[in-house]
Amino acid sequence: AHQHVFRQLVDLIGITSIMEVLVRLVGADDHAYPNFIDVMQWLAESNLLEMIVDKLSPSSPPEVHVNVAETLCTITRIPSSTLAIKLSSPSFVAKILDYALEVHSQSKSSLVNSLCVCISLLDPKKSAVSSSLFHSFRSQNMYEPTIPVNPDTIGAMLPKLGDLLVLLDVSSDDKVLPTTYGELRPPLGKHRLKIVEFIAELLKTRNEVAEKELVNSGTIGRIVDLFFEYPYHNSLHHHIESIILSCLESKADAIVDHLLQDCDLIRRFLQVDKQCVLSAEGNQRTVPAAGKQATRVGNIGHITRIANKLIHLAHNQSHILAHLQENHEWNEWQATVLQERNVVENVNRWACG
Repeated sequence: AHQHVFRQLVDLIGITSIMEVLVRLVGADDHAYPNFIDVMQWLAESNLLEMIVDKLSPSSPPEVHVNVAETLCTITRIPSSTLAIKLSSPSFVAKILDYALEVHSQSKSSLVNSLCVCISLLDPKKSAVSSSLFHSFRSQNMYEPTIPVNPDTIGAMLPKLGDLLVLLDVSSDDKVLPTTYGELRPPLGKHRLKIVEFIAELLKTRNEVAEKELVNSGTIGRIVDLFFEYPYHNSLHHHIESIILSCLESKADAIVDHLLQDCDLIRRFLQVDKQCVLSAEGNQRTVPAAGKQATRVGNIGHITRIANKLIHLAHNQSHILAHLQENHEWNEWQATVLQERNVVENVNRWACG
């Protein structure tokens, strides 16, 4: 009888009020009540979770995907619950990503919302910040202490990196989006932005196997390319800055070498900073408007912050210091341009009026 009720609720999960019932059922509101553990165990032994995850199928409409992701992210916020442990198991993670990357699927909604769940599995608090529903509950300030992500959960995500990398290739996308500064050929799209955000969260786990896979697959290199191909996409720059800092702070020298040598990060930073206006020659994805004065690119601020972080890390990491010292152009730039910029942009030195 309970299974029948669950089925009816899940079939109507696209209705927000029904989703709220499911969210309360899985314990988002009062997870401190006395028999919470028993209830979670009972729910985990049912097939409720399977029913909800199956609604991530590309055949479901976007409003269902959104509400399913909200419900599943809610479960991840109590990572020690039996239901959350079940959701983070390799079989469920693989199933979620299979729906996200289903062959011949045109559903960007399934991809974006499935990745939202994966991001929440990597960092439960992150999804809570963006959840208006979660903040409406009485327990909005109740968090469990952060616990390390299960390596098996991460391991189930890694085989899909190749498929995600394919989606980051924009060369076959012929869409054109006119903007005030020119054209995007093509626009990055929410689904690609979500992939980059997912990679950023994956790197924050400091999982060495994940780091190696991201290097070997070429994913980090492709993401660095996007930083320069879309110089006005601040949300993208934010996630890529996080990715770069995670790489630089890694204990593995190989990923630092990959970033600074294979991706040629420093030279490309200096090149953009030197020619800081949009050029049709250097960028095939973001094209300046014909007949208009080219505008200043929008990623200089992130370049400045990353450069300052490089200098800071070099004080304690000889490996990074060696990379910087062998680049004479960098040494000159950071001693003049960067230093002067830091003085100008130091808000503590600004005077009112």
